[in-house]
Amino acid sequence: MISFLYFILPVVGGYALTSLYLLKNPQILHRRKRTAFYCTHISHRGGSGERIENTMEAFTNAVEHGTDMLEMDCHLTRDGHVVVSHDENLLRQTGHDVTVSSLNLQDLPLYKEKMEVTFYVGHYSSGADRKFVLLEDVFKRFPKLPVSIEIKENNSQLIEKNDSMPYSFTVNRGLLVLLLFYTGLLPFVPLGESILQFYLPSIYNRTFIPEDPILRNRLVIFLLEKVTMRRSLFKHLAARGIQVHLFVCNEDEDIKAAFDIGATGVMSDYPSRLSSYLCRNRSQD
Repeated sequence: MISFLYFILPVVGGYALTSLYLLKNPQILHRRKRTAFYCTHISHRGGSGERIENTMEAFTNAVEHGTDMLEMDCHLTRDGHVVVSHDENLLRQTGHDVTVSSLNLQDLPLYKEKMEVTFYVGHYSSGADRKFVLLEDVFKRFPKLPVSIEIKENNSQLIEKNDSMPYSFTVNRGLLVLLLFYTGLLPFVPLGESILQFYLPSIYNRTFIPEDPILRNRLVIFLLEKVTMRRSLFKHLAARGIQVHLFVCNEDEDIKAAFDIGATGVMSDYPSRLSSYLCRNRSQD
């Protein structure tokens, strides 16, 4: 038994030290990713706190306030058009209990005149523009601006229409990264993703009330934050050229918390508020 320990302890210790060294110096094993964009200011659903979410008016407002990236979701209509919409069922957004996939493009209803901001309870947005937009029209309107697209369903046809872009971690891949991080294997494993996007847990049950009862438990959120919000993990990913975006940060304290923990970018429903925060803090640097 003693001889076994003499053998195993140096091996485990050597592995731990090597893993820690490579975690802090990933360039030894991995070439840094180089994407065509680097985004600090990301507008969630185009800035759904200031204009009706995912409308061209919202996207335009976000761009006017200096956003680096527009975040949006898309679905496929019955006649094969890729439209920008967070929900597949349009009840929350339009008041009509229908799905995007059951309608042709010309039959999509208008957004409600006033909508609650999902991640900022008790706050609402409105706007003159209430029309759903085509994804291709967003690209045409802002040809040089990075766009983060979340595909909300396992739709191979829809994925094929967006298969040539840098991609983010899926939930399962994100869980795998956490497992690799805590077992010390992450520094040794190549990663194809270019972006990690994740919730800032501290917004739960404060600005955002989740539907899942489990996520309303303070202990669950405390543990989620302790497990996921690891500065050493985010610094390692950033050193490998993988951008870390935390969302949805609608108050200054959340924006600050996200950057303090190592986020390379912050996603907000309020483009003007995020721009103001960045201007103030850059002037202080």
